[in-house]
Amino acid sequence: MSSQKPTVLPSPPIEIDRRAFFAKIGLGSLGIAAVGTAGFAYQFLSPNVLYEPSPIINVGKPENFAVDSVTLDANAGIYLVRAAEGFFALNAICTHLGCLTAWNQELGIIACPCHGSKFKRDGEKIEGPAPKPLPWLKTWVSDEGDLMVDRSTDIHPMQYLRI
Repeated sequence: MSSQKPTVLPSPPIEIDRRAFFAKIGLGSLGIAAVGTAGFAYQFLSPNVLYEPSPIINVGKPENFAVDSVTLDANAGIYLVRAAEGFFALNAICTHLGCLTAWNQELGIIACPCHGSKFKRDGEKIEGPAPKPLPWLKTWVSDEGDLMVDRSTDIHPMQYLRI
């Protein structure tokens, strides 16, 4: 007996003909398209909810505001003004391009730092590119005695809240 090892012949390379190649490319493309379609379908069917804060703001007790004061609540985007006639609230967002305005105590005006619009303390436009005055917002006193402002409800100017 001779101890010869059997020789292992290499297997011939697998050849793919043209038709099989294009069939695999087509099936791969269909698979990729199906995955993309499933992704878009999932995004379309899933809820797309935008959670926004309440438009109603509690600004505090009336006695916390001095007569002839203008108080900016930057988080809410409102001014609370206490005039001799009573309280009123203004939207602090400029009517030109939506910048947050600033109260200038020395000049007694509300000024937009973006494009230079200027408003009187009652929201009336003095100068600048703003097309409209600052809107007045609905203001009332809650059952607990707090001043409340509804940022979603505009009212006609000169409607003071008298306390």
